Amino acid sequence: MAIQIGWLAWLSRIAAASSAADLFVSYLAQFFPIAEVSPARELVLALLIGSLAIVNYRGVSQGARLSNLFTVAKLLVLALFICGGFLAILFRPEIRVDQPVLPISAADWFDAILLMTFAYGGFEAALFVSGETRNSRKDAPVALLVALITATILYVSVQYVVLKTLPNAASTTTPAADAARRFLGPAGASLLAAGVLISIYGYLSANMLHTPRLTFAMGEQGDVPAVLAAIHARFRTPYVSIVIFTVMLMIFATTGNYRWNVTLSAVSRLFIYGSIVAALPVLRRKSSSVNAFRLPHATLMVTLALAFIFVLVTRMDTRGFGVVAGRSHSQA
Repeated sequence: MAIQIGWLAWLSRIAAASSAADLFVSYLAQFFPIAEVSPARELVLALLIGSLAIVNYRGVSQGARLSNLFTVAKLLVLALFICGGFLAILFRPEIRVDQPVLPISAADWFDAILLMTFAYGGFEAALFVSGETRNSRKDAPVALLVALITATILYVSVQYVVLKTLPNAASTTTPAADAARRFLGPAGASLLAAGVLISIYGYLSANMLHTPRLTFAMGEQGDVPAVLAAIHARFRTPYVSIVIFTVMLMIFATTGNYRWNVTLSAVSRLFIYGSIVAALPVLRRKSSSVNAFRLPHATLMVTLALAFIFVLVTRMDTRGFGVVAGRSHSQA
């Protein structure tokens, strides 16, 4: 089961990074429309993913510095968008819009929750590089908590600004830039689009840093072929895992689209989270004497969680479900 979770975690990171790469091309097209047209799209993806692979191939410190740099840059741009949007909503009534009222079914709710699973999931990937940190036991819990709180505030704020300033927000593939154009003008929209590009690049940089460490750790423990645990003699990086992740990322990014990769990533995570939930009763029986936090009404919580996860999994199309099932079967 642990090996299955490892492979599904790897699959979810590939799909998530692929969806981000596809979104990068969409926002780049704000400046260069040809970027969305083949074969220019494939060239952009190759340059984007390849440059990040080279940086991380040459060392974890370079990858970490690059990730931190883009994280700060994207937070500054998002702060500008949020502050500008709230000021426009408060002081420019003509900017405010009411979104059209549409009939909403239960399936729509579940589709939305599935996408939210993608948005809020993946925080656990920050632990993939724990073996290369100074004090993970102390730093990791604080970092995860701060990241979740920060992400929630940013997500809600950006969503609110977009819905209050952009007519028919659901019909565009670049909602942030289109919303910024209404209250910041063309220059603001270009700045926001550039900020989104920086944000996505930073996200991909973080993925290129930590995801190869997953297959490296599995190879080191003998759960996958040992070649995945190979260390570069000069740069001391898991170069084989980095190369394989890069190739898989290119395949998913060029053959899939944003929505499909997002859904695939979310469903893969649901299988992971479902396995963890199902393990709770077993771990309780095996660790009955351990002095640790005990979730009240665990049996009820596990039942409800598994039922909810099952419903969300049914929202996956047959092609995506086939990828997940094929990956699991190939490692069984």
